[in-house]
Amino acid sequence: MMLSKQEIQHIAKLARLDLTDDELKKYGSQLSDVLNYIDQLKEVNVKDVEPTAQITGLENVLREDVVKDWDKKEVEQALADAPEKEGRFIKVKRVIE
Repeated sequence: MMLSKQEIQHIAKLARLDLTDDELKKYGSQLSDVLNYIDQLKEVNVKDVEPTAQITGLENVLREDVVKDWDKKEVEQALADAPEKEGRFIKVKRVIE
């Protein structure tokens, strides 16, 4: 499946990548190769294979997500490390349009 230059540019824009024409050709070719490989995988006979999302049997091994109140020193350090801030908040670029 060969992707067009416009499709590669659109994908790069969605990923917020500013690519040169050479990079568009290079990564477009690589992405097309990956999609071609995926097309080959579609031909594999999986009729007798039970669907699964994972095979190890492991369950969530992450720590519990808990809210932690920062003391004043921790807040000041985080703000000092931030490239941009607005008042007591770290200012970041918008990621959703």
